[in-house]
Amino acid sequence: MASRAIWKGHLRLSLVTIPIRVFAATNAAATIRFHQLHRKCQTRIQYKKWCPHENVEVSNDEIVKGYEFERGRYVVLEDKDIEKVRPESTRVINLSQFADAAAIDPVFYDEPYYLAPDGKVAAESFAVMRDALEGKAAIGTVAFHGRERLVAIEPRDGGLTMFTLRRANEIRSIGAIDELKDVPRKTRPEEVSLAKKVMGGFERTVDFSQYPDTYEEALRKMIDRKIAGEQIVEPAEAEKMPKVVNLMDALRKSLDQVSTATKRPTKATAARGRKKDEMERPTRRRSA
Repeated sequence: MASRAIWKGHLRLSLVTIPIRVFAATNAAATIRFHQLHRKCQTRIQYKKWCPHENVEVSNDEIVKGYEFERGRYVVLEDKDIEKVRPESTRVINLSQFADAAAIDPVFYDEPYYLAPDGKVAAESFAVMRDALEGKAAIGTVAFHGRERLVAIEPRDGGLTMFTLRRANEIRSIGAIDELKDVPRKTRPEEVSLAKKVMGGFERTVDFSQYPDTYEEALRKMIDRKIAGEQIVEPAEAEKMPKVVNLMDALRKSLDQVSTATKRPTKATAARGRKKDEMERPTRRRSA
C-alpha cells in the first residue's frame, strides 16, 4: 500500500525552491494500543471535562488555555491571542545552514520523516539536492503542526530524511546527574583491553530487523489465544541473574564464552564436514 503524504510544501535554499511531500517515517500501528473498559460490562470508558469548583461538566466552548506563572495563579490566553504569535504557515522549509551529519548530537533528534519530490518536474532538482548533501545535514526551520520547528535534512536510500530537532533549552545537562559524580575518570588499562576483546566477539553489521520485539509478539499471541477462548497458562518464573562480584573474572569468563561460541561449528557446517569425510573415506570391498 502506497504511503500518503501528511504535508506538502517547498524546500528552499537561497533562490532554489523544490516542491516536496512529507511522509511519516514510523508506523504507529506496529505497537499494540489498549482502550480502558469497565470490567463489569466491558464498555469503553469515557472522560468528561469537569470543573471541580462549580461541580459541573464543561463544554469545549467554555474552556480556555491558561499558563500557571505562580502556584495556583494563571494568565488566560484566548485562541486569538495565540494566533498573533503563531508562525505563518508558509509551507516552506527554509534551509539556513549546512554541517557534517556526524556533528549533530543524537540527543537533539526528535521525530523522523521522509521527503519526496512533489511531481516529476521536481524530481531532478530533488536528486541534485540529495547528492549534494552526501555526508552533510541541512539545518532549517518550518511551520509544522502549528509551531515553528527546527529540522535537519539528510540523504537516505535515494530520498531525503527530515528530523525535527529539539531546541537547546529542551536538553538537560548530563552533568546534573549526581550519580555520575561517583564514576571514576580513569580506569585500569587491562580491564578496558579485556572488555574490548569481549565486545569484539559480538561485532557484526548492524541489522535492526534481527531484534524482534519479543514482548509485542508474546502479547499478540496472547490476544489471539484470548479471542479463540483458550486458557492462558502463566509461564515459569525466569531464573534470576547472578551478581557479578569481580569485573576481571566476569570479563575473562565472558571472553571464554565468546571464544567457545566462535569456534563451535554450526549444524550445517558440521553436516557438510561429515559428508565430506564420508566421500573421502575409501569403501571396503565386500568379500566374495
